[in-house]
Amino acid sequence: MDSSVRLAQLAKSAASDAGFDLCGIAAISEPEFRELAHFPAWIAAGYAGEMEYLKSKDERGQLKRASPRATAPWARSVIVCALNYDTDEPYSTELAHHRERGWIARYAWSQQDYHDVLFKKLRQVEARLHQAVDSSSALGLPPQPELITRCYVDTGPHVERVYAKYAGIGWIGKNTCILNEKLGSWIFLGVILTSLELAPDLPAADRCGTCTRCIDACPTNALLAPYKLDATRCISYLTIEKRGKIPEELRPGIGNHVFGCDICQDVCPWNGGATQTARSSATFASAPGLQPRPELVNPALDWLAEMSREDFQQTFKGSPLKRSKYSGLRRNAAVAMGNSGERAFIPSLEKLACDEDSIVASHAAWALQQLVKP
Repeated sequence: MDSSVRLAQLAKSAASDAGFDLCGIAAISEPEFRELAHFPAWIAAGYAGEMEYLKSKDERGQLKRASPRATAPWARSVIVCALNYDTDEPYSTELAHHRERGWIARYAWSQQDYHDVLFKKLRQVEARLHQAVDSSSALGLPPQPELITRCYVDTGPHVERVYAKYAGIGWIGKNTCILNEKLGSWIFLGVILTSLELAPDLPAADRCGTCTRCIDACPTNALLAPYKLDATRCISYLTIEKRGKIPEELRPGIGNHVFGCDICQDVCPWNGGATQTARSSATFASAPGLQPRPELVNPALDWLAEMSREDFQQTFKGSPLKRSKYSGLRRNAAVAMGNSGERAFIPSLEKLACDEDSIVASHAAWALQQLVKP
């Protein structure tokens, strides 16, 4: 058996032993990652907004994310591992009538930061690869060159979902998320770039067909066309990445979202199509650390809005929610209160409108206007 095949099998076995739900391999070949060729134009159009890390360039002035070789010229293969994070909790689209409560994206509910959970598992796979190369003769493999590996969990200049497509993990849906036939889009991705030549898998076929549910459901019209996202209009961007003021014309579309958004995934037929009944056969996350914290599922808006800085630091220590920062989370809660139609929030918003944080105060003032409209 060819060594590239044996090493690929070893990597997949190691990924399974580490607890990953899926593992695939893509060869790093410039023409194959054709989606990356569109990345510079996407950046130039301004669709990345304030996400400066997406715009980082190498010493030649080339966008790092436009090619894996920009930062890893030694890489020959990429191992893509996926971990299911779905739970049996309802979808945001099923709880839209809970107007006094906010929505935190499903991926951020976990008891541990998913980065830590995935990194630990990736390190196990990486260690098995190094062990195999170090003892290649004992395994009946020809001598292997010095092994170089790098692990990433959306922490480096790489577009993991493109690698995932060519590794056979799933296809890139019209909402730009990776979709797998069995797990839908509720999957975290971790990748290992390696200098090994590994036998690649076949790319996943696109199975979105004529469906446009994700595009039709987006409240802020962030999906401009199939596979084309304007991140500056996306609720996830507005509630997590955007600093300062949220454009007023986009605030109503945010609804009750305070951190991220799941709508384009909730309505996807591959995720059950927005109904709990349709998900009766769904596979839910089993990895320790990825079980949801109950207080983060559809949380009370006044709890978030009135949280002290100390409470924020303690409550969200080791949580993705810290990315929104204290000011951002309270800003988002104020907007959600304004969209709720619940006049019971008026006293809280009146207090927030006098907050020393001018951003929180201005959004609370806007929210008050929404609630007192005739």
